[in-house]
Amino acid sequence: MTPPNAELPRSARWHPARYLLYPLRGLGRAVIRRRVKVRIVDGHKLPAKGGVILACNHVGVADGPLLAIFAPRPVHSLTKQEMFKGPMNRFLLSSGQIPLDRFNPDPLAVKRCLRVLRSGNVVGIFPEGSRGAGEFDRFHTGAAYLSMVTGAPVVPVVQFGTREPGAGSHALPAKGITVDMVFGDPIQLPKVPWPRRKSEVAARSIQLRKHLLAHLDHAKARTGRTLPGPLPGSEIDPDPATGITDMEAS
Repeated sequence: MTPPNAELPRSARWHPARYLLYPLRGLGRAVIRRRVKVRIVDGHKLPAKGGVILACNHVGVADGPLLAIFAPRPVHSLTKQEMFKGPMNRFLLSSGQIPLDRFNPDPLAVKRCLRVLRSGNVVGIFPEGSRGAGEFDRFHTGAAYLSMVTGAPVVPVVQFGTREPGAGSHALPAKGITVDMVFGDPIQLPKVPWPRRKSEVAARSIQLRKHLLAHLDHAKARTGRTLPGPLPGSEIDPDPATGITDMEAS
């Protein structure tokens, strides 16, 4: 019998190491709950099986770890490669996180995401690219592209409480606060064979962004909470000038 994904290039068959991901979730939850309460809202909307893409807003440094540890299923998050330095490099790789070069084409990161999804697991993406207000003002096209390649549904996620208003991008949630992680209805984009034109990926990204913006409004109403607003002026998180902006989406 032909092995699954044998038709893929070797690099695409590579699977991120994840031997720390599953045991860390239990330990991580116990440690984090000593500082903050994390409340999962509508977690049942995340499909229990199969490849899924989580598209989450991004306001602070805690967003990625909280998503990987508290989501109903383990998450392999795309993480900027600048985080993979020193001891963090081994730790992040061992917990299944995927390094991403945000400023240059990164086909290896894409292939690793495809391997995760085709293995029936969950990829986490922050479409805004960098930390900021969390309102999806800028929206990169990676989530739509991966969905178009694999047919995996995209589930929107909004987190509240991971950064206080006025706090910097590296600030942790305030002690004693409740973090709400709100899951939305999956959206299924059409699976598109190669070649996938840039204009079509952009159009699907605009469609996906509208879905996430609608979920953001729903999440605010569902929880009665608001986002912290922009980062302080001196704390702009660098981000490539790509993706769908408000002007392009209108």
